Amino acid sequence: MKKYKVGIIGATGMVGQRFATLLENHPWFEVCALAASARSAGKTYQEAVGPRWAMQTPIPASMASMVVMDATADVEKITSLVDFVFCAVDMKKEEIRALEETYAKAECPVISNNSAHRGTPDVPMIIPEINADHAEIIHAQRKRLGTKRGFIAVKSNCSLQSYVPAVHPLMDLGVTRVLACTYQAISGAGKTFATFPEIVDNVIPYIGGEEEKSEQEPLKIWGHIEDGKIVNATSPSITSQCLRVPVSDGHTAAVFVSFDKKVPMEEIIRRWESYRGPAQELELPSAPKQFLHYFTENDRPQAKLDRNLENGMAVSIGRLRPDTQYDIKFVCLSHNTLRGAAGGAVLMAELLCAKGYLD
Repeated sequence: MKKYKVGIIGATGMVGQRFATLLENHPWFEVCALAASARSAGKTYQEAVGPRWAMQTPIPASMASMVVMDATADVEKITSLVDFVFCAVDMKKEEIRALEETYAKAECPVISNNSAHRGTPDVPMIIPEINADHAEIIHAQRKRLGTKRGFIAVKSNCSLQSYVPAVHPLMDLGVTRVLACTYQAISGAGKTFATFPEIVDNVIPYIGGEEEKSEQEPLKIWGHIEDGKIVNATSPSITSQCLRVPVSDGHTAAVFVSFDKKVPMEEIIRRWESYRGPAQELELPSAPKQFLHYFTENDRPQAKLDRNLENGMAVSIGRLRPDTQYDIKFVCLSHNTLRGAAGGAVLMAELLCAKGYLD
């Protein structure tokens, strides 16, 4: 595999910082450009981030003295330095849509952590273990944009990364209804306990826009390509509630599922433990060896104990049992800034490289 030159757009934010740490020693990708807002432009990465560095490891030495560019004003310069970019900017949705299309039309593919293009019908929203085939829509998107190389691909919202991977291997058993209550870490809001003191000893029962994403985005992931668009699946029906809880990293979900026929518990666990997707088949560098881990202990998974399983890229499941209203219920956990954000985007980029979309 050749070494690809990459840029991080939105490098100073929480997810941008996570991209930096994940890409520091990546076998396929080399960071050659960092960009952020105009107020960070012209400073070194170390100066631009300053005390806001929130990762547990130091700023990567290879990037600390790299001069940050202006994500909006320096598009031409940035695209001349890289093969593609990762995007994790904090802007209004219409501004993000415009910015990502500007990069794509400059023949620079965009691997986005942002939500702005998740509803765009010809923009794939890929979880590599689940719907890798949606990459095929890139041909139609390039036709619309008038590009040869440029395109946008997005990762899904972090809130559904905990439960959709667990439901997916059961879909052909006739899943009809899903209820998911997510208990979401503060890093999902770009916060630490130092910057979010009001969360200590508290639970906040509202995260703007999160429940809509949790209910709608899975249907795109489970959808199909037709006439140059991704057509959303019409089932299962999904309802969710999303709460912010005093946890640093790791989104937990309490999940309830109904089927159109009776399914043995042993079959469900067998499917979870044996499930492999394209990311595993292709042995992508960031892919977990085992995507789904089932715990038999009554008190697992736990964020503190299990969020970093397989470098934070695996999904943990536990407490499978019958339910009185739905057919089954269980608990899931995923690391929200690794599997749920930057790590999931890096894995998607690896998939697109392996399939030739980034050449």
